[in-house]
Amino acid sequence: MTSEAPRHPLPPFTAESAAEKVRLAEDGWNGRNPGKVALAYTPDSKWRNRAEFVQGRAAVEDFLTRKWAKELDYRLIKELWAFDGNRIAVRYAYEYHDDSGNWFRAYGNENWEFDENGYMAHRHASINEHPIAEEDRKFRWPLGRRPDDHPNLSHFGF
Repeated sequence: MTSEAPRHPLPPFTAESAAEKVRLAEDGWNGRNPGKVALAYTPDSKWRNRAEFVQGRAAVEDFLTRKWAKELDYRLIKELWAFDGNRIAVRYAYEYHDDSGNWFRAYGNENWEFDENGYMAHRHASINEHPIAEEDRKFRWPLGRRPDDHPNLSHFGF
């Protein structure tokens, strides 16, 4: 639990509030501001991201700083998969290129657990990625928040 101001929406989640929490997380990650994104997690948050284990808000910020320094022009779509009480499961895909101009698409699933104030205390991510040609990219909105009228993952069959 954190003593910081509540971060709405709060658990227990409904279908509507879980979908809102997912979209807020997507928006934050698409903003690619590690310090701001890290504030959504508890100070002692625990992560598993692929084979990397991260603990604490400062480590989350460091992780995201490294991630977005390598994954350029990053664009992400998250979609609610399931929810119960203070837990949410999402699936997602993101596209980025490296510093040599090679494009990639990553697919994954995350399991999230929140404290009573709406901060994420646990994040478990499984991710697979593969190279794609630039012309095969699907996520082409201007950097930042995905427009509301942009297709979601289900539209693409991802």
